[in-house]
Amino acid sequence: MTDSERYSRPDEDAGERLDRQWNELLQELRLAQTGTQILFAFLLSIAFQNRFQDADAFTHGVYAVTLIASALAVGLFLAPVSFHRIVYRHKIRDRMLPVANRMAIGGLVFLVLAMAGGVLLALDVVLPRAIAILIVVLVLLWFAVFWYAVPAWVRRTSASGESGR
Repeated sequence: MTDSERYSRPDEDAGERLDRQWNELLQELRLAQTGTQILFAFLLSIAFQNRFQDADAFTHGVYAVTLIASALAVGLFLAPVSFHRIVYRHKIRDRMLPVANRMAIGGLVFLVLAMAGGVLLALDVVLPRAIAILIVVLVLLWFAVFWYAVPAWVRRTSASGESGR
């Protein structure tokens, strides 16, 4: 049984279900894209600040990783749009949807890294580095619990065994 067959409504056929799932994914991507693009734009501006030029190698390294993670998140969040344009009218939404879903999940992973890097860059300015790193580890754990562990637990313990998609 495919993912698209696990969750269905009695009044929708397979095509309508795929269309609904595609629209749900697009709605989620719209939210993620906007925030990630704003973060990416903000990160781009940091490198051109005079104070940043004087920062140490650690800060520059965190910045580079954060900027790249943000760019990769943007790329993965936009990839389903490009994918759809390229395969539009080829009637392969059943193949496109699982791939686009994985792109979105990958984008979320890079977004978590970018968020953590952004928090570390900011906290490193106002707190001792060790405390800033500890707080970022806690932030990463928070994301891991609410973005991944809780959904995985709900999925695993679901009485119906459905993936929830």
